[in-house]
Amino acid sequence: MHRMGFAWLRTAAITAVCSVACGSLAIGVSAARQSAPSPQVSSFAKLAAQLTSARDNGDPESQSVQDQALEILDGVALQQLNAASPDLDAINARLATFVAHQPPVGEGYEVIRLGGTPVTYSLLANFGPGGPSAIRLYSGPTGHLSLGGHIDRYAQKDFLDDYMAIVAIAGSEPLFVTVAGRTDDLQTGVFTAWRFDGTHAELLWTSDILENSSYQSGPDGFVLTYCADADPGDGGACSTMRRDRFAWQGGAWKRVETATLPPAAPRQ
Repeated sequence: MHRMGFAWLRTAAITAVCSVACGSLAIGVSAARQSAPSPQVSSFAKLAAQLTSARDNGDPESQSVQDQALEILDGVALQQLNAASPDLDAINARLATFVAHQPPVGEGYEVIRLGGTPVTYSLLANFGPGGPSAIRLYSGPTGHLSLGGHIDRYAQKDFLDDYMAIVAIAGSEPLFVTVAGRTDDLQTGVFTAWRFDGTHAELLWTSDILENSSYQSGPDGFVLTYCADADPGDGGACSTMRRDRFAWQGGAWKRVETATLPPAAPRQ
């Protein structure tokens, strides 16, 4: 999958995957308005603006600029994660001060706890409504976490990096699913499962482009509901809905259960 093949998925309003994250980010951004931005925040804002401007205008994009911006976020996240008692709420409130768009739709920076022993963390960076997006992965002994890996379109050439969310998968392994493209009225999405071994992000599975998709994660795995047979001429009607449950079993990502559901009516 090439990211340019999904340009039609991006719209001005980011829905679904942003609905929860943007609310929490807005709280941090509101608090940040009470003081002038730090030089660090100002430097990051300039780099992020270069990234979104290049993407919006179709200009060549700079890996160096993206890396510089992400290194600023790495420094903030790791300083807090390596503290005696890391507090994810406090870390994400600090990262929220780097959000420049108001309202913060389509932009956000968030640390998410993954599985593993010792614990692994990810940082999800969505640079704005036009992208790009990237993931940083932190691993190592408690109190000595460092950048262990990353996911972006420079490391994974076919990576869809316009806008995404991360869903942590419960278990002893650092597993997660990235959700990208869910910005249209049909809730169209691309879902990709990953495993991080401390130095490398292994792609385990990726879905097709799925309409009318929804998802949830729990102790029994990742459940994905989607349209398996869409009617392209009927405003989102779907003659066959399907629900699949995926889980990590026997050292592999497997679809362990599938069910056919009643048709979905067209969206109003």
